[in-house]
Amino acid sequence: MKAIYSIILIGISCISFSQSSQLATADRKYNKYSYVDAIEIYEKVAEKGYQSPELFKKLGNAYYFNGELDKAAKWYKDLFAMNEDVDPEYYFRYSQALKAIEDYDNANKYLSLFNEKTNDSRGNEFAKNKDYLENIEAISGKYTIGKTSINSEFSDYGPSYFGNQLVFASARKEGALFNKIHDWTKQNFTDLYSVTINSDKSLSEPQNFSKSINSKFNESSPVFTKDGKTMYFTRNNYLDGKKGKDDNKSTLVKIYKASFIDNEWKNITELPFNNDNYSTAHPTLSADNKTMYFASDIPGGFGNSDIYKVKINDDGTFGTPENLGNTINTEGRETFPNIAFDNTLYFASDGHLGLGGLDVFESKFSNNQFQKPENVGKPINSSMDDFGFIVNKDKSGFFTSNRDGGSGYDDIYSFTICAQKLYGIVTDVDTKEILPNSKVILFDSDMKKITEMTTDETGKYTFEIECSTKYHVRASKEEYETTEKTFTSKNETGETELNLELKRNIFPIKEGTDLAKIFDISIIYFDLDKWNIRPDAAKDLQKILEVMKKHPKMEVDIRSHTDSRQTHRYNEILSDRRAKSTLEYLVKNGIEKSRLTAKGYGETQLVNNCSDGVKCSEAEHQKNRRSEFIITKME
Repeated sequence: MKAIYSIILIGISCISFSQSSQLATADRKYNKYSYVDAIEIYEKVAEKGYQSPELFKKLGNAYYFNGELDKAAKWYKDLFAMNEDVDPEYYFRYSQALKAIEDYDNANKYLSLFNEKTNDSRGNEFAKNKDYLENIEAISGKYTIGKTSINSEFSDYGPSYFGNQLVFASARKEGALFNKIHDWTKQNFTDLYSVTINSDKSLSEPQNFSKSINSKFNESSPVFTKDGKTMYFTRNNYLDGKKGKDDNKSTLVKIYKASFIDNEWKNITELPFNNDNYSTAHPTLSADNKTMYFASDIPGGFGNSDIYKVKINDDGTFGTPENLGNTINTEGRETFPNIAFDNTLYFASDGHLGLGGLDVFESKFSNNQFQKPENVGKPINSSMDDFGFIVNKDKSGFFTSNRDGGSGYDDIYSFTICAQKLYGIVTDVDTKEILPNSKVILFDSDMKKITEMTTDETGKYTFEIECSTKYHVRASKEEYETTEKTFTSKNETGETELNLELKRNIFPIKEGTDLAKIFDISIIYFDLDKWNIRPDAAKDLQKILEVMKKHPKMEVDIRSHTDSRQTHRYNEILSDRRAKSTLEYLVKNGIEKSRLTAKGYGETQLVNNCSDGVKCSEAEHQKNRRSEFIITKME
């Protein structure tokens, strides 16, 4: 009894037997993820003046894990006000909570402190991109969003296309097959509902999707095969009346499969890579339906939840799940993946730099891999959780958000993507003659090829492009010099005209020709004293790549030169490494090594008198810092 009534001093407050009992009850609910109940008790104790780091941690966490980051900010603030030595993860959580109330200055302050205390990709990315908010602002505005008519006062989220229908999860009471309240949320367990997407984009009244799919536990995030005969969906670990539990007696979530037979969903089975002790959720399918992507906290991943892929074999069996790696995944949460019609990966993350909570990111699929994710910007993303993004070929779609101004806890919003048509005519610069059958290639801002086409009989080309986006457009034709233009599209729907003029090639491509002169490449840029290929150098090397792919029997000698500054030996070694690095880049991007030779000549072949001891201007020295691509063999 003495121990029970002993006073534990924490600051200026004390804890009574009654408060101790309340805290014990709250802790039990907290440990069972019943955050709503736990919050109610914790806050009553806090209102009576009790303070402790543990109380503030759990109150902050309970709100944080329930997606109410704005409310978590208050309790994390009280935690840090006590000057306690806390786990570095709390610096990250507080940063996210501060973003939720749009206090970005302090959010970045705590993100910087988080980086100082850890070696974590989330902090490292911030250290390298401290102007990320300006970058997000710059790419914002491509989307126009609107509220939908299907939201309730409860949680509505995770839309998916099924023919002309939209299928989504909802905790609404109306239409629910079971009125069973979830301890964690104090709302109904979610069922799947469907609406028809009418020709005018309006939505019909929601209907319960399927009595055979919906159970007394949670169902969500479905995806359907192109033929409409197979469905994959997320459900609590529950099948054939049996509920599975992990080692901690919690029921997690798994991915299930169902088949559409005789107008009903039947043969519900769980996928073979599910496990009682970790969650698998939110399946999506590649455009060819041969690969599934999903989110999971499989042990050994990078963070709280990662995105994985798994092969679907022709006989319907599955391969072994593979983590998408640290280009996509962080130590935070990556979840709700969606593969669009063009194989672009959209997903939600709180680990990549964003506006707060979960932000939507996109990763283009190029060179057989997903590229560095980009934040899709406002207004899709907000200071709160934004996720469950899907897009159709007509550049319209839906997503989920718990931002202010909605109907309930999570709401489904519609969007359209601002799109433009880029068009133009390719002509001869001197004669103004129209040039049909010219090849025109559209590249993104990083010189990654998006698409290409050949001009018609009128010399015209057209591309569909996005608003507020930087592009490169290249035109080429036999016997003409290649030309390229860079532009940024307008931030409004409409058309952009970009005409291209080609000049007859006065440098015939033959043995002995320097491709660097044809393409006006004077320098392949490298960082000081280094020889790795920089992104701006890669843009010029794309030109060499293209002409060598166009002429598959062409062989090229790569020659790298320096100015006379630094020692002769140093310049020779550095230039040779740069020449060989250039060769390796071309080989990596599809050119056979047997077609290339490379050598550095240092300062031995100066094009002017700027040798050792001769005073020259920077412009004169620069003429000697050059790269040559000499054709040594042509078909």
